[in-house]
Amino acid sequence: MPHRPRRLCEITGEFALATGRVHEFCGSARRTLALAVAGRLSGPVLWITPGWQDAGFCGEGVVRWIDPGRLLVVRARRPMEMLWCMEEALRSGAVPLVVTELDAPPAMVPVRRLHLAAGEPEGPAPLGLILTPGKGGAPGIESRWHAAPAHGRGLTRWQLRRLRARMAPPAAWHLAQPAPRAALTLSPLTALKETA
Repeated sequence: MPHRPRRLCEITGEFALATGRVHEFCGSARRTLALAVAGRLSGPVLWITPGWQDAGFCGEGVVRWIDPGRLLVVRARRPMEMLWCMEEALRSGAVPLVVTELDAPPAMVPVRRLHLAAGEPEGPAPLGLILTPGKGGAPGIESRWHAAPAHGRGLTRWQLRRLRARMAPPAAWHLAQPAPRAALTLSPLTALKETA
C-alpha cells in the first residue's frame, strides 16, 4: 500500500513539522504553540479536549492566531476516546490539523497507531499534535517541542525548545509575534537581548 509523500509544514525558520506524522508540544504555552501552527495552515482544525475538565477556549486568545470558526472542538468522555478520535481523524484526512490535549504522554503503541493513521493514503497528509503537560515524554513521536512564555516590555514572545526530533538536534529560540496574525519570527535564544 503506497504512503502519502511527507512534506514539511514550515512554521518559521527551523520550526518545521513533518506532515503525516504526530508531534508533541509540552510546556505552559503548548496550546499557544498549537494555535500558531493552526495559523499557518488553512482549513478546519479538529481540537480534542478532555470532557471531564472545565477548560475552554478564550476567544480573544484564539482570534490572535486563527478565525475561531475554524475550530471543531470535540469533548471526549474518556481518555481512550481521545486517542481513538484522533486516530480516526488522521486516517480520514478530512482536516489538515488534529490537536489532542492529553493529561499524560501516551504509550508507544497508541503513538505508533497515530503515525500509521496519519500516513494512510486518503487525501493530503494531515498533521497530528498531542499536547502534554510538563516536559512531555511520549515515546515514538516525530518531534517534541517545549514552549514557555518569555514576554518582555512590549514583546510578545515565547521560549521555544526542540527537545527531540528524528532529523534535527535539540535547539532553543525565541519565537515572537509582533502583532495578531502577523508572521512569526524565530531568533536563537542566545542572540536575543532585551533592551531597556
